[in-house]
Amino acid sequence: MDIDSIAAIVTGGASGLGGATAERLAREGARVAILDLNAEAGRARAERIGGLFVQTDVTDPDAVATAEAAHGVARILVNCAGVAPAAKVIGKDGTPHPLADFRRAVEINLVGTFNVMTQFAARLATAEALGEERGIIVNTASIAAFDGQIGQAAYAASKGGVVGLTLPVARELARSRIRVMAIAPGLFLTPMLEGLPQAAQDSLGTQVPHPSRLGRPEEFADLVRCIVANLMLNGEVVRLDGALRMPPR
Repeated sequence: MDIDSIAAIVTGGASGLGGATAERLAREGARVAILDLNAEAGRARAERIGGLFVQTDVTDPDAVATAEAAHGVARILVNCAGVAPAAKVIGKDGTPHPLADFRRAVEINLVGTFNVMTQFAARLATAEALGEERGIIVNTASIAAFDGQIGQAAYAASKGGVVGLTLPVARELARSRIRVMAIAPGLFLTPMLEGLPQAAQDSLGTQVPHPSRLGRPEEFADLVRCIVANLMLNGEVVRLDGALRMPPR
């Protein structure tokens, strides 16, 4: 798809993987709407890329509907909004994993992704096709969906759900000429990891076979751009991890 002048939506676009993706799409000529809870960072990035910012809770159907209506019919959706909680099923003091924390991870990472993609698809399905397709959805999973570590039960479960959505939704939306893909990133230099000391960042990077470093958000954005461009990419989850397979802990 030629994205010049095409409308695009990026959830979680205020920072991290979503921020880099919003910037990349804008450089390619897309009219980008950033949906995020972080108003200060979201407005700043939208202003920098000449886009639109709408403060949005992705788990709220009404908020998402309002945000999408503000931008009109979009052809590209990249879901990057998410949280990464860490807690063991049984804590050090013998207490069970707080159910509220598990529910929050699933609600934001999985339900939020589903909420935005369904509303996006329903709106796009009635739009005129552009050649062989109407548009594309790219969701963000994680390699934790495949080799989650101890302490990642909630996160891995939520991202495993994103993986599970990919093929059935791609098959259903094929009749509407809408593609559905997912990216499962490994260790990337997102705001969460940027807060670690440099020595800790370097240590994490050495776990990656090649290149032995943390991934850069711009590399995630590059893959999004490649997926958007290649119409034969559909119904698949692409690992972006430098051949990393995470150990149990």
